[in-house]
Amino acid sequence: MTVVARPLAARAPKGFFGGLGETLRLIARRPTGLMGLVGVVFIFLLAFVGPIVIPYDDTVDVSAIYQSPSLAHLLGTDSSGRDVWVQIVHGGKDMLVIGLIAALVSTFIAVTFGALAATVGGAVDTVIVSLTDILLTIPRIPLLVVAAAVLRFDGLLYIALLLGFLGWAGLLRQIRAQVLSLKERDYVEAARSLDLGIGHVIFREILPSMRSYIVIHFIFAMTNAMYGVAGLLLLGLLPLSGNNWGLMLNFASVRGAIFFRDSLWYILSPILAIVLLQLSLVWLAAALEDLFNPRLQGSG
Repeated sequence: MTVVARPLAARAPKGFFGGLGETLRLIARRPTGLMGLVGVVFIFLLAFVGPIVIPYDDTVDVSAIYQSPSLAHLLGTDSSGRDVWVQIVHGGKDMLVIGLIAALVSTFIAVTFGALAATVGGAVDTVIVSLTDILLTIPRIPLLVVAAAVLRFDGLLYIALLLGFLGWAGLLRQIRAQVLSLKERDYVEAARSLDLGIGHVIFREILPSMRSYIVIHFIFAMTNAMYGVAGLLLLGLLPLSGNNWGLMLNFASVRGAIFFRDSLWYILSPILAIVLLQLSLVWLAAALEDLFNPRLQGSG
């Protein structure tokens, strides 16, 4: 998905909250944007507010194993008779926190060093691009599997940092290409001629014109990170503790739930939760691209 960076000032009123409100209003006018926005808000509320309202009950009930959805258990029960809906509510927070932290790390690295490489050029550009190309040549999934197996992280922060530090290369090349184009603009040339410093040129002149572009790719970085952690949990390469949708998939796999007809909802529930979150984020990103990409104006 290609996004062209351009200033936001022409599309939104000045001020953070005014610009945010106008952007949300324009997103909501697009069907996919509205569905994505509603989906993201719903899942964030479910993950961060839901556990306050719905207490977690880890009590084993062998008389209620793999029950079908009912008023007592909205999504049925698992192999230990525990409520699947409660696990879904309490399992979303870890996924979102990991996705957010990993996306922040990878986006910060990509934006900072991509902009630096394009603006400074010379040896700095050569070194940064060479390191990026090396990381891009290594298949990401095997690299994640090997890193997780060797390092054996025991906390969410470490897992998120691992995903973030391995996920910046593709975006860095895109940021570099955008900055190479933007640095030829008159207002950037004026700032450089006034000798305002490389930091001012990058963070005050170039990057503000790329806010929409960065936000869209931040969303994609979140989706990639959450797919990564779900896959590592399914393979059993991360600590099997806490509450997590990926952990639910791992338990369903190792306990042979796929072989029990009554366990359908236990298997489908975390899959559907992950799919709903990912679809909502992709729809939201697509609406943002339609909103800020001048080549797509009038198509959404």
